[in-house]
Amino acid sequence: MDFKEYQKKSRETAIYPNKGNDFIYPTLGLAGESGEVAEKIKKVLRDNNGVVGEKEKEEIKKELGDVLWYLAQIATELNLSLEEIADFNIKKLKSREKRDKLHGNGDNR
Repeated sequence: MDFKEYQKKSRETAIYPNKGNDFIYPTLGLAGESGEVAEKIKKVLRDNNGVVGEKEKEEIKKELGDVLWYLAQIATELNLSLEEIADFNIKKLKSREKRDKLHGNGDNR
């Protein structure tokens, strides 16, 4: 499945207040789901000495899927495509790599 197909299919499952005019709701959802990913990783450190077993990997995969779903909804609300976002991100990173700016701080390096 590519990003375009995912974004379309995920939108079919989107049910939230003011859908189509509300980027805030999915943004809050993204923050919550990102926290759940971090929580799963924290528990891997605490309970498994940093070793990610198959069970942990499956649980993290579920949460990463939720992160992707909310990201797709934010993109859709803002009339952006995930493909466009991914392409822009790679171009930005390649530019930083070319200029030896992958390390450091700030968005505009």
